[in-house]
Amino acid sequence: MDDPFVCTEDDIVTLVHHFYRRVRQDEVLGPIFDAHIDDWDEHLERMVRFWSSLLRRTGTYSGTPMPRHVALPGLEGPMFIRWLDLFRETLSEFDNPAFVAQAQDFAHRIARSLWYGYQISHHPDQPMTEFDDHVPSAEH
Repeated sequence: MDDPFVCTEDDIVTLVHHFYRRVRQDEVLGPIFDAHIDDWDEHLERMVRFWSSLLRRTGTYSGTPMPRHVALPGLEGPMFIRWLDLFRETLSEFDNPAFVAQAQDFAHRIARSLWYGYQISHHPDQPMTEFDDHVPSAEH
C-alpha cells in the first residue's frame, strides 16, 4: 500500500537536521538558539516528533511551544523572516513539491503564531504587527 502522506519519516529527519544546521551557523539566529538549547540531540529529536506530528499526523509530539518562545528576550519580526528564509532554503533540497508546499505553509503559520504570541505577551497594550511589516516585499 502506498504511503498516504506527503513525505517519509526520513524526509522529516533530513529536514530538521539540515535546517537546524543552518540555524546554528546563522550569525543572527545561531547565538539565540545556542543560548537557550542545552542538549541539541534532544532538541532535534523533539523537532522531528513535532514535524512528524504535523506532516505525517503521527501524534508523536505533545507539548506547548508558545511559553518557551514567549520567554525569550528581544525577539524581533525580522528574526522570524530569517527563520523562514532558512527553512525555505532547506526545503529547496527536496524534490517533492507537495511536501515542500505543506511544510512551508506550516512553517509560515507557526512563525506568525509565535510572533503574535510574543507581541501579546511582551506588549499587550500595543497593536499586533505582522513579522514582515517593516521588510520590503522583495526580501520575503
